[in-house]
Amino acid sequence: QVQLVESGGGLVQAGGSLRLSCTASGSIFSINHMGWYRQAPGKQRELVAAITSDGSTNYAGSVKGRFTASRDNANNTIYLQMNSLNSEDTAVYYCNARGIRSDTGYYRDLWGQGTQVTVSS
Repeated sequence: QVQLVESGGGLVQAGGSLRLSCTASGSIFSINHMGWYRQAPGKQRELVAAITSDGSTNYAGSVKGRFTASRDNANNTIYLQMNSLNSEDTAVYYCNARGIRSDTGYYRDLWGQGTQVTVSS
């Protein structure tokens, strides 16, 4: 079974930085789309950043210029470098992967367990 394992969340002061990582475990041949979403208390889950297998990126307007998504296809890993964090970035961050081809089959849409990011003011 393919799973997404996230790491890197935590507590940081406003203006600080954090780096999130998410690795897809298992024997994987390819992953089409990887991305990060977040969900703050009382709010809907929203896209933060997405990156395709060829490196094309898409960011939410609220994080453009502050967050950078990158991807290591050889290790099936996506990163999210978050700079200039503010209290509005506080949320649970979820890794997402779509179009996964592996030796255990095709996975249309997988989610990680989520990692908490808390920004103190």
